[in-house]
Amino acid sequence: MQHTNSEAHGAPLGGRWMQLVIGVICMSMIANLQYGWTLFVNPIEEKYHWGRAAIQVAFTIFVVTETWLVPVEGWFVDKFGPRIVVLIGGILCALAWAINSVADSLALLYLGAAIGGIGAGGVYGTCVGNALKWFPDRRGLAAGLTAAGFGAGSALTVVPIANMIQTSGFEQTFLVFGLGQGLIVFALAWFLKEPNPDLLPKNKSNIVQSRRNYTPQETLKSPVFWVMYLMFVMVAAGGLMATAQLGPIAKDFHLDGMPVSIMGLTLPALTFALTIDRVLNGVTRPFFGWVSDHIGRENTMFVAFAIEAVGILALNQWGHHPVAFVVLTGLVFFAWGEIYSLFPSCCADSFGSKFATTNAGLLYTAKGTASLVVPFANVIVASTGSWQTVFFFAAAVNAIAAFMALFVLKPMRARQIAEDTRQPMGKLVTEGAD
Repeated sequence: MQHTNSEAHGAPLGGRWMQLVIGVICMSMIANLQYGWTLFVNPIEEKYHWGRAAIQVAFTIFVVTETWLVPVEGWFVDKFGPRIVVLIGGILCALAWAINSVADSLALLYLGAAIGGIGAGGVYGTCVGNALKWFPDRRGLAAGLTAAGFGAGSALTVVPIANMIQTSGFEQTFLVFGLGQGLIVFALAWFLKEPNPDLLPKNKSNIVQSRRNYTPQETLKSPVFWVMYLMFVMVAAGGLMATAQLGPIAKDFHLDGMPVSIMGLTLPALTFALTIDRVLNGVTRPFFGWVSDHIGRENTMFVAFAIEAVGILALNQWGHHPVAFVVLTGLVFFAWGEIYSLFPSCCADSFGSKFATTNAGLLYTAKGTASLVVPFANVIVASTGSWQTVFFFAAAVNAIAAFMALFVLKPMRARQIAEDTRQPMGKLVTEGAD
């Protein structure tokens, strides 16, 4: 029974905080596969003339493979440990951009996107799962810092990638950054470890957590999981509708090129809004995660989702003013990004640590489900001629999710955890054993 977890015994180099740092760096290394992609679209189109829509299919393939396969990769992590999955993920991420560097057909570009999605999903799911397992006492903060790495990493490399595309061409840029990022992930993966329960803090936290470890099959049978899934889809779809369409919204509001000055800094309104998005979308994840460690997951969800609903309504009302547009989009991004720390930590609290990576991965597929709703925003705008319906819809689903957090999810979780606590101790130990 011991051999399956043999590598966990003994503290890892640098303790659990080093495990967290490794996770954050790995996340920042894979971020460009999603956030850096936009810089390559025009150069690819200028060389091959495949059409922007056809090129962007590659991005859709990436997002679908990155989100929908995370539960499978999570299962491997929970069974074989985090190291092997991140090692393979690093290799696949490097291979994906190496393929992109020589892709002279759409089929090759799509292949690169699929391989990149599998690799990035493996790294993403593993690093979030590892944070949830190593920090049962600070799950919100740990998951938030890890998820923030996914946004922050791209912010540091946007300028170097853009410059290299200009000087050396997009093919060379794909190759150099792909191999460089993949190599760093591959090297750091060797230091990742599954936690030994004896090394974890005994005083869990003031957050109510299940004493039972649910298998993925048991998790999928739990009504609590599906309430969380529905809420995740609602908030992600509402946020994606408002945020993924920022460019078209700015254009329709006639603000995209209008200069805005805030605190001595002057930028075009859209550029300013996108810059603030990157920063606040990163900051919000550890911030609200940390808040949820102190006041509870559902209470924090209520506050964040309510702010999101109000922010979207305010953007609809006053967003035509350039300064208000920048400030209010910042508020919307700030109240949206925290779903990537609150839902994984709430999931691990509800269903235990042993299968936390797979269970959080199952919940993460809600992002993929939500992304399928986003194109309908363009359909609504085309038929109504205004963004008002989209804004009202996004605000409404956030408001509903906020009240669901307090009045549906909170009592359901409390009942489930109370039932788990009443289980005979022998059953709990059996289900928690290897």
